[in-house]
Amino acid sequence: MLGCTSKAAVLAAAVCGLVAAAHPERAMAGVPESQDPIKIALFDWTSVNINANILGDIYKKLGYNVEYVTADYLSSLTTGLTNGDIDVIMEEWDTTAQEAMRASDATGKTENLGKLGPKAKEEWWYPIYMKEKCPGLPNWEALKDPKCAEAFSTPETAPKGRYLAGPATWGGFDEERVKALGLPFDVVRAGTDAAMFAELQSAEDRKAPIMLWIYSPHWAPAKYDGEWVQFPEYTPECYEQKKYNCGKPHGEIWKYGWAGLKDTWPVAYHVAKNFTIDAKELGLLAGQVDLENKSIEDVAQAWVDANESRWRAWVAVTN
Repeated sequence: MLGCTSKAAVLAAAVCGLVAAAHPERAMAGVPESQDPIKIALFDWTSVNINANILGDIYKKLGYNVEYVTADYLSSLTTGLTNGDIDVIMEEWDTTAQEAMRASDATGKTENLGKLGPKAKEEWWYPIYMKEKCPGLPNWEALKDPKCAEAFSTPETAPKGRYLAGPATWGGFDEERVKALGLPFDVVRAGTDAAMFAELQSAEDRKAPIMLWIYSPHWAPAKYDGEWVQFPEYTPECYEQKKYNCGKPHGEIWKYGWAGLKDTWPVAYHVAKNFTIDAKELGLLAGQVDLENKSIEDVAQAWVDANESRWRAWVAVTN
């Protein structure tokens, strides 16, 4: 009888060892620490949703339950993260979310989880072929010339130029900037990120006039030859004093979490903090979705499968 028990114990240990070897993340004691789902925010552009799905797929491999929550980019920092609707946000950009991040920090109910990795840039952008019609560019003062503005006009805005801004949820103070700098332009908000870049593609195909919001990291600045308008350099006072007579700030892309994330799911918390991705890599992933018509879910899952050693290091680093 003792022999049978010993053999059973040895067999059980061997089976456990095989499972641990095949799925080392499952060997971590106490993971998942809670069966409650970790709620990850989805916004209205491609890269943030790729990052959200990559993180979610890693969490699922670790045994966590995951929910994706479609949310508002700016207000979620002071609503969803503070009221239990969202646990993790993968992208908040210095270029547009500084005020919202400060407000979020002030609540004491959220935590900045660190830099995503890429440097953020968002600004007015035009295809290089438009420079012939407005040779003073990229200097912003060229846009004050009525002839230059009219070169960027459409029948709906003529003689004013047309600036295609991002969706209203992105903020950006473009309407205020136009007024403060005296630019003869109408700001037209794109309904979605996809619609904005579809319009850029159409304009490029026809060499038609277009001035629009382009951001980086993204595939568009690599695919199309163009330039960002050089506005007066951003200063904190420009926004804090609500002057808006400057360009958008540049800076980091930040991750944010619910303040209770660390205590409720300690391992998941550290994975989110350690999560980083390269700007070029992120642009290529977004291009697979936007240009090659792959699904965000497939692109994210492929990344997780191809980068296992990389994300396992995020699990291991818990200090």
